[in-house]
Amino acid sequence: MPQPGDSFITTLKQAHLEWGEFRHTNSRQITIGEGYLQIPADEAYRHEITNNKSTLRSAEYDFSTFDDFIVDGKLLAAGNQSRPEFAKQFQGSGHLKLLGDWYNHINAQIDDKIEIKFISATEILLTKI
Repeated sequence: MPQPGDSFITTLKQAHLEWGEFRHTNSRQITIGEGYLQIPADEAYRHEITNNKSTLRSAEYDFSTFDDFIVDGKLLAAGNQSRPEFAKQFQGSGHLKLLGDWYNHINAQIDDKIEIKFISATEILLTKI
């Protein structure tokens, strides 16, 4: 379980910035403006970031952004790693454009770095660094 002060950095790629458009599947229609944050496998395991397949804890996190563009938002730890109960991404909980809206606001680009810092076990602060 994440501890206050734990953090990791993820690097944005095209798929993270254009999730609804830049796809390698036809599982759903193109949707402009969606975004997500990758959770590297080693970070998911180290911080025990689990998805809805785990009964150990909720997969939903409260979050805010460093610039207060988003305050009291909700992220969902989703997808799965090779160990299926561990999440591979954070996405807006029920709102897949939530991170895309923030990326647009901060003019996020490919190779920008985002710090994911745990304020508590269930609260995250996102910072573009």
